[in-house]
Amino acid sequence: MSREQMKFGVLFDGVGLSNWAWRRKEIPVDASVDIHHYIREARFAEAAKLDFLFISDTLAVTAEASPHLLNRLEPMTMLGAIAVSTSKIGLLGTLSTSYTEPFTTARQLASLDLISNGRVGWNVVTSALDGAALNHSRDANYGIEDRYRRAAEHVSVVRGLWDSWEDDAFVRDKESGVFFRPEKMHQLLHKGEFFRCDGPLGVVRSRQGHPVLFQAGASEGGRDLAARTTDAIFAGGRMTFDEAKEYVTDIRTRAVAYGRRPDDLIFMPSINVIVGEDEEAVADKYRTACALVSYEEALKWLSFFFSFHDFKGYDPDAPFPELGSIGSENYRSASDHIKRVARDERLTLRQVAQRWAIPQNEFIGTADAVADACERWFRGGACDGFILGCNATTYHDFCDLVLPKLRARGLFRSEYETDTFRGHLGFPPVPNRYADVPDELRDRRDAPLNAPKPAGRSSA
Repeated sequence: MSREQMKFGVLFDGVGLSNWAWRRKEIPVDASVDIHHYIREARFAEAAKLDFLFISDTLAVTAEASPHLLNRLEPMTMLGAIAVSTSKIGLLGTLSTSYTEPFTTARQLASLDLISNGRVGWNVVTSALDGAALNHSRDANYGIEDRYRRAAEHVSVVRGLWDSWEDDAFVRDKESGVFFRPEKMHQLLHKGEFFRCDGPLGVVRSRQGHPVLFQAGASEGGRDLAARTTDAIFAGGRMTFDEAKEYVTDIRTRAVAYGRRPDDLIFMPSINVIVGEDEEAVADKYRTACALVSYEEALKWLSFFFSFHDFKGYDPDAPFPELGSIGSENYRSASDHIKRVARDERLTLRQVAQRWAIPQNEFIGTADAVADACERWFRGGACDGFILGCNATTYHDFCDLVLPKLRARGLFRSEYETDTFRGHLGFPPVPNRYADVPDELRDRRDAPLNAPKPAGRSSA
């Protein structure tokens, strides 16, 4: 698989993550709980030769949450059904390191990886919402620093458990009666700050070795976790080209400081695309999307990034309010970005809410214009590809109109060249840490948790 071509994933979010997306005419009102809808969309994405589909998750909801969040299927259950209904496309799902045990996480993902024949990935999250704590027998969420330390240890334990069995451990010889080689089984015997886990895991490795690891954090702790542990970065969808380049450079620098290579990671910002055959069609689609959004609904969507802070009491046409630390213990990178943009551009609350509802960006345009924007980001070193969101419109138009343009430029595949998730992204299988492999092939993420921390940015 060439790393000179772009990678594309798509976020599957049922009726849509925003408060108004469910009103789109093309979306079934029960899409978030209809597995047949997800399977149809997965088959469409696979026919378009996309690298992967992505199922996100949260562990708490309120009456202010969007319709999709209020009633949806659990990611791992969905991925099992999609795995047996597809054969090539990668399957990325979210599991929290704050409110799962590493053994259970390792077992679920390893099982799915076998079921799918090596097509599973894990979106590593730390659960920012305070309500998640109340749903998991805690009075309050972990502090942000504790969340990232816990996440680093959690991922380390999971990866250790995935190597419980060397790839030739199971002989299964009926003549001799030898089922496995005991010397090829390895206990982890981990005792750390947050977890104890002896192992071994009762699931062997798939053809790709380990599921692909994604992570989306943009805070100081999130950047450090990504640089150390993950294969791919699910970058925020509000970054400018220059911000994305800074982000990529920073995390690659941190990865090198941890003993990894710069190209051990790939970067995939999320984008909401509106594309049409001509400018008039684009304008009509954008007006249609905006018509679904009232100020009250946009305000609800904005509140999500500030722990569902109640904005209704503020003057909508006054400057965006000073919120102090609100949002800093939850979605810090997103809330800090919103505060900074509002301050720098002197935006009102109404303007901020509208901008974050249906933002104008360079990925809204004709097929040629959107293809040009994708190529500019890719060739300019701001990303390795994109995750397509479905909040403003479906991704079908992108697949039908933009992907042919990128294929003509040699920037996207016409056929799958591999059939594992790692293969799609240009990564080799992860060797077992206990196997006799050359040092240059050994995975560099298996350093002890107390390895020196590289210098990073001074603030999140």
